[in-house]
Amino acid sequence: MREQVATRVTGRPVALPVTVLMLLAVLAGCTSAPEPAPDGRPAAGRWQPEPGTDWQWQLSGRLDTTVDAPVYDIDGFEHDAAQVAGLHRKGRKVICYLSTGAWEEFRPDADDFPAAVLGKSNGWAGERWLDIRRTDVLRPLMEARIAMCAKKGFDAVEPDNMDGYRNRTGFPLTAADQLRYNRLIARAAHRHGLSVGLKNDLPQIPQLVGDFDFAVNEQCAQYEECAQLSPFVKAGKAVFHVEYELPLARFCDGSRRLGLSSLLKKYELGVWRRQCPAAGN
Repeated sequence: MREQVATRVTGRPVALPVTVLMLLAVLAGCTSAPEPAPDGRPAAGRWQPEPGTDWQWQLSGRLDTTVDAPVYDIDGFEHDAAQVAGLHRKGRKVICYLSTGAWEEFRPDADDFPAAVLGKSNGWAGERWLDIRRTDVLRPLMEARIAMCAKKGFDAVEPDNMDGYRNRTGFPLTAADQLRYNRLIARAAHRHGLSVGLKNDLPQIPQLVGDFDFAVNEQCAQYEECAQLSPFVKAGKAVFHVEYELPLARFCDGSRRLGLSSLLKKYELGVWRRQCPAAGN
């Protein structure tokens, strides 16, 4: 997520103990999912959202299941298996939002992150960048989180804060560190049978499009970066895109030309959304 001064509204959900989640991760890791094709085309056996697929992204407030969108992206900790199943009964696919590149003090596993891996604030209250070089520490913690998503019945994972190397994290992170870590997260999701989206990290799309099943982007139109997402669309993979500050008229025509799934949202990512009108309207 781009660095902002806003405060995301979150609660402290009740969740399984981390030790139980880690055991589930180990057990689930015994199975494997198909690897992506060498040309970046979708792999068989996992849900694959296609370019132009409509979606809803809600990370705060009471979950509204009445939005007419085939894909929902919701917080993985704050929603249970019954809510995911309810969306499935409505014909929705459901993406599990997790922060994999930043620590959040309000999560039930927050105390399991040693101080040595916690860096500077990422701009959101109660969040700090992680030292993604420390895969010995982070791998089992993230595996447990992804296992939680799989156990709840999610179809995919949206791992957030996946571009720490481009920010002031407090650690000397390199592009190579980021590639290694992002691929680690993608492989973990695939081991649990989940699709996985690349969040932002536009410069590394050419290297990572084959490892990820879709992309999630914030504000590519505002920063004139949307064309960099074309490799996903060309590979038959959806790009779920939001703008916060531009009116629809400023980005919808470009989004349609590029095949993006674009919304106008507010920074708190509540229920409110505005879709781009159909071509010609």
